[in-house]
Amino acid sequence: MKKKSVRAGFTLIELMVVLVILGLLATFIGPKILSRPDDARVSKAVNDMQAIESALKMYKLDTGVYPTTEQGLKALIEKPETDPVPNGWKPGGYLDTSSVPKDPWNNDYIYRSPGEADDREYEIISLGADGKEGGDNYNADIKSYELR
Repeated sequence: MKKKSVRAGFTLIELMVVLVILGLLATFIGPKILSRPDDARVSKAVNDMQAIESALKMYKLDTGVYPTTEQGLKALIEKPETDPVPNGWKPGGYLDTSSVPKDPWNNDYIYRSPGEADDREYEIISLGADGKEGGDNYNADIKSYELR
């Protein structure tokens, strides 16, 4: 009876080939995977702004006005006590959170009503990854009125 030859383990050459292939894959695919978190943050900011806009529209339907800049987005969670105090404010608020949402970079959204230009009733702005006005790519400002 012949014994079957059983080969156990890998040779050093086989291990080196696998490591070289993994290194090449990491070189070409790594940067694409690592840039995704920034894309996800931009998408989240856009989705947050759309949700806030929906809440603002419901607020206006109930009260007849948008919150003022001074009342801010907090008016979507707690009934404002500063003038103009809205009639018809819905108990429970207009957002499903107990605090004013922050942008994906943990900065406050900027809310202005009325908007600063073009006779907009309101505007919502995230200053992007750098938290400063202006910038490009992931540092660029994200503005609600530019999403349409």
